[in-house]
Amino acid sequence: MSSLAEWLSAFKELHEKARKQQLSEHERAIYLAGRGELARAIVTAQRLSSGPGLEPRQVLRIARALQVDLDWSIGSERAMTLDLSVGGCGALLSKPPPSDEDIKFSLRLPGGVPLAGKAKVVDVKMQPGNVRVCFTYVGLPAAEVERLELFMFDTLLMQFAA
Repeated sequence: MSSLAEWLSAFKELHEKARKQQLSEHERAIYLAGRGELARAIVTAQRLSSGPGLEPRQVLRIARALQVDLDWSIGSERAMTLDLSVGGCGALLSKPPPSDEDIKFSLRLPGGVPLAGKAKVVDVKMQPGNVRVCFTYVGLPAAEVERLELFMFDTLLMQFAA
């Protein structure tokens, strides 16, 4: 039985190979299982529920400030995310966007092309001076979901290194 440090070290190696798309089929299966295990542990620590039909990787949230540009029918806003998941993000805005239309977004991921698509407002919490808005991505292609998930695990693994 290996220690947590040994497991994390082996997982980091697989993660780096995954980023370079150099995993064999066997390694990919081990890597995805490891991603699921790490996500499950963090989701449990965050006291989140994965819900029916959802994997822990799908509900995992990370606190990360990234620039996001939002455009809707009667306005636009540049904001910083508060948190991210593969299903959506939360941000502080000056005013709430319409909740009945798709919002165009462009999320700046470090070192690459922005993640762009459409999102829907799923929650709005008014606060003094601003509003916290939670979005869910609409129709994000699987390759973009994978790119976002890789970024999220990059962030998690950096936090473990600190």
